Amino acid sequence: MGKAKVYFTKDITPENVVRLYEKLGVKLSGKVAVKVHSGEEGNQNYLRPEFMIPMVKEVDGTIVECNTAYDGERDTTEKHVKLMAKHGWSEVFDVDIMDEDGPSSDIIFPIENGRVLKENHVGGHLANYASMLVLSHFKGHPMGGFGGALKQLSIGCASNEGKVNIHTAGASFNQGDFWDKHAEQDDFVDAMAEAAETVVNHFGSNLAFVNVACNLSVDCDCCAVAEDPCMADIGIFASLDPVAIDQACIDVVKASDDPGRDKFLERVDSKHGTRIIDHAAELGYGTKDYELIEL
Repeated sequence: MGKAKVYFTKDITPENVVRLYEKLGVKLSGKVAVKVHSGEEGNQNYLRPEFMIPMVKEVDGTIVECNTAYDGERDTTEKHVKLMAKHGWSEVFDVDIMDEDGPSSDIIFPIENGRVLKENHVGGHLANYASMLVLSHFKGHPMGGFGGALKQLSIGCASNEGKVNIHTAGASFNQGDFWDKHAEQDDFVDAMAEAAETVVNHFGSNLAFVNVACNLSVDCDCCAVAEDPCMADIGIFASLDPVAIDQACIDVVKASDDPGRDKFLERVDSKHGTRIIDHAAELGYGTKDYELIEL
């Protein structure tokens, strides 16, 4: 596997998201899922739907999400649909909660080479799409250390039960066990990497990734009460490789002289966050060796 190309610009605009996507030279075919983070009720840092409009129009995409496995305003389809409307997603886009039909409709992907997981459960509506654009808000995360393309592929595409499976490292699919049987940290992070591989294998070359590194809080958009950003905005990244794009984001943070850098990295390191990148590279569906092309 040669070097992956990661395109980058410091100028964060909706138009530049499209510009970087076009540099990838890929035409996502058929019905396109656009995986975003809808933002938990009360969160102030998530990327707003208005920012996404040009990019989603470019691929004629449908916004896709899955329900959460912890208490909040997104753990049932009914609540999630209401929040998607409140946050403005359904006003400007077609929106699909991919696991809205319940566990019986989940797609179960076997995992043959996993250290932790034997299978991954994703929202059943994933089967309705020929391609996926993973449009991520790169930021910190209280459980995974950071969130980017790999987390969107894993936790983001997992159904309610699939999320429990990942968080418990395969010990349970029961939502009631989410906290009681939560895995050791390294097992949880490796489980995310293994789940992500199944979505990459499913879509093959019909995948593209954009990470927007702004509103850089140590907390995720899933937090109803999140810390305000600790670093200045960095820019937009685009790649066809989910491992390379997340590695590039981490590397640019590490190279930053921003006074909030150490706080951000402490969150990443305390949760062994970059282990997801390492394990994904070991599994072979991406590379940490990349060329950063600044526009």
